[in-house]
Order: sequence, then structure tokens, then C-alpha cells
Amino acid sequence: MNLNQLKIFYFAAKYGVLSRAAEALFITQPAVTKGIQRLQKQCNLMLFNRFGKKMVLTDAGEVLYDFAEKIFQIEGQAEEIIRNLQQQKKGHIKIDATESFGAYYLPAIVNPLSKSNPHIRISVNILPNHLVVEQTASLNNDLGFISSPQENEKLMMREAHEDKLVVIAHPDHAFSREKILTPMELDGQFIIMHEKRSATRITTDEFFKRHGVSPLIPMELSSNEAIKRAVEQNIGLGIMSRNVVSEEIRRGTLKEIQLSDPSMKRKFYMIHHKDKYFSESLQQLIDRVNQWSSDQGLA
Repeated sequence: MNLNQLKIFYFAAKYGVLSRAAEALFITQPAVTKGIQRLQKQCNLMLFNRFGKKMVLTDAGEVLYDFAEKIFQIEGQAEEIIRNLQQQKKGHIKIDATESFGAYYLPAIVNPLSKSNPHIRISVNILPNHLVVEQTASLNNDLGFISSPQENEKLMMREAHEDKLVVIAHPDHAFSREKILTPMELDGQFIIMHEKRSATRITTDEFFKRHGVSPLIPMELSSNEAIKRAVEQNIGLGIMSRNVVSEEIRRGTLKEIQLSDPSMKRKFYMIHHKDKYFSESLQQLIDRVNQWSSDQGLA
């Protein structure tokens, strides 16, 4: 079986549209069509049914696609191992992480490692949770850090940190003078929230539901920094990781509000592909993550 034709078939099946397969393979659309036709002739089987521009796999195509996916996954792993062996002295590590972990926790892990091992180059990319999962499952990074657990048969996952969420307020807000509040005192208050489906929002909504709290939501923002700035302008209260807002609390530009129920917490997870090759540099980083987690009380 011609592997080039198999790869054309695989990408056509993956995207379901010839033009997208051609773009991914950097060839023309007629070349994609010809490759599929040759493979079908060689197999003496129809691999696709056409519905307009959309291509749908036949039963035979489904079987071949499963094998093709495994073949090209192994190919990707082999190429990655070769790259790692070639770059072992350079030790380049690629990390994808969600905003809160990547911006506020990851530096405490990677900065000391980078300082003590200047030959190791670490790249960190901040992405939404689902894209970190996609990149890790596709072997497009070395490690990922996510803010909510994800089921994926290609991934290994372990808890890396438990994060305490706190209520924050402008120093002039009436609540800033209170030593402690009950959750019900947040009922009817203006609270600037993270966007729906984010880990912080899910945790917050569950906490409010448990206590029968119905806040007023003047704004929904996807950025921690944007929420902090809005609270600093006294638009409403905010809820976020204690570590994310620690500097503003220290400076006195924001106040932390203590709740009688301190159970509003969320977790972060470290993920990697289950077949990931661990170079010496990557193993050093994973060991450091594990040590950091242990120091945070997760071991």
C-alpha cells in the first residue's frame, strides 16, 4: 500500500472536505482526488460516499481510517523521538497551559529549572482548556496544564494543584469592612464573573447553587486581568484564585472578603500523551512539577 495515498485518504477522511485536506498536505485538490481514486482502485473498494462537497466514509473506509490513524500517530511519535534525540543537548520543551496556571503558577516551576539549567529552552503557550487538550492529544506539545479534567484515551492526567477561590472587592465597597460574610450575603450583589464553561465559573456556579445564591452579573469576562481592573473600578465584586490577585491585595488596591464557607476551590491538572517520549530535560521538568505539587500538599 502506498503511504502517500494512504495519507491523502487519511486527511480527506479527517476533514471531510477535499480542499481542507489539500491545504493540510500542501498539494492541489486534484492531487487529493487522484490519490483517493488510485487507493480505491488498488483496494478494489469504495472508501467514500459523496454528498455534494461533503465526503462520508463507507464501512470499508471506516476500517481503513482507524488503521491509518494508528500508522500516522506512530509516525509522529517516531519523528518526535528523533527530534528529541537530535535536540537532547538543547532540551527544548513546549508547554501549553490555561491562563491562570500558565501565568500565575507555572513561572514558579519553570523559572528555577531554567535558571539552573540554561541549556533547557522552555516555550509556554497560553490557550483555552479544550485547545490544550487537543494540542496534547495531537503530540503538538510536551506537556499541558488544564483547569478542568478531560476524558481522552490518548492522555495521561494527574492533579497538579488545588486552587482556593476568593471574593475580592474595591476598598470602598461596603463588604470590604466586614471581617467575614456568609455566602447568602452575596445574594443580589453585583459580581463580575468569568465566562460560562470556564473552570472558575463552573466552580462558582456550583457554590452559589449549593447556598441558594443568585448574584447580579453586570459583566462576564474571560481574562483575570480584566476582572481585576473592573473590580478596581468598583463595578462589582469578583471571584478568582487567591494567588492571581495576591499582589493587588498586598498593595491594598483590592480587598479579600472572607466567607464562612471556604470550600470554593478548583483544581489544575498536568497532562501528556500516553505514548510521549520523555527526554532527560522533560523528565527533569516533570520531576519538578511533582515536587512542586508535593510542596503544595498534593502528594
